[in-house]
Amino acid sequence: MSLLGPGEPPPFEVVAPDASAPFLLICDHASNRVPASLGDLGVPKSAFDLHVAWDIGALDAAKHLQRRFDATLIHTNYSRLVIDCNRRPESPGLCPPTSDGVEVPANQNLPAAERQRRLDLLHRPYHDAVEDWIASRRESGHVPAIISVHSCTPVMAGFNRPWHLGILWNQDERIARPLIQTLCRNVEHCIGDNQPYTGKTQSGYSIPFHAERNRLPHVMVEIRQDLIGTRPDAERWADIFGDAIQPILADKGLYKLFD
Repeated sequence: MSLLGPGEPPPFEVVAPDASAPFLLICDHASNRVPASLGDLGVPKSAFDLHVAWDIGALDAAKHLQRRFDATLIHTNYSRLVIDCNRRPESPGLCPPTSDGVEVPANQNLPAAERQRRLDLLHRPYHDAVEDWIASRRESGHVPAIISVHSCTPVMAGFNRPWHLGILWNQDERIARPLIQTLCRNVEHCIGDNQPYTGKTQSGYSIPFHAERNRLPHVMVEIRQDLIGTRPDAERWADIFGDAIQPILADKGLYKLFD
């Protein structure tokens, strides 16, 4: 079952587990790291700098939000090319054989035992940590909110995406609707309402599993990667998002289960 060697990071990291904020930040695609035991997956080294391997800038943005709000952050430590923690365990894209045209030879015809090993040692521990944090807050009588931080490539399939920030949501609009309205007040910003992806399709995993299943208030943000390629830029856009969401998160009436 060994996958991670001595000295390698654990599958996930919990930043400030006892922080005061009544919400949790999660970052599913925080790293482009691959366990040494898997080598380079047969992928060119240059591909690990691209969006296929991780959400560029997302962890810097999430860490800035964590510090700003004194919130707990739980993030992954390994590449989505090894296993995608925002995919359901049964998803064909869990250990992607290709990603946006980049072939991943080590994932092609992947034996079921190897798929299960990655699930058991990387995917499940991350999600167990999120569930454990939620359970601890619920046991103390609180209903926490979940904020999922992602980033997206500025071009996909030849289409230039105009959106600076995308706000994704499905069943619960208590954060998303006022957040979009506030962000749209700045006419220089192009804000996507369920763009460039949508929360309506249930193609992701983390928000449906942790937030919707538990009926918790939630939202997911996609920040365009060319805007947050450096830490200062990531922090600037995190503050744009943070300024808009702060009054929403400050409303104590938010922290109730949705129907």
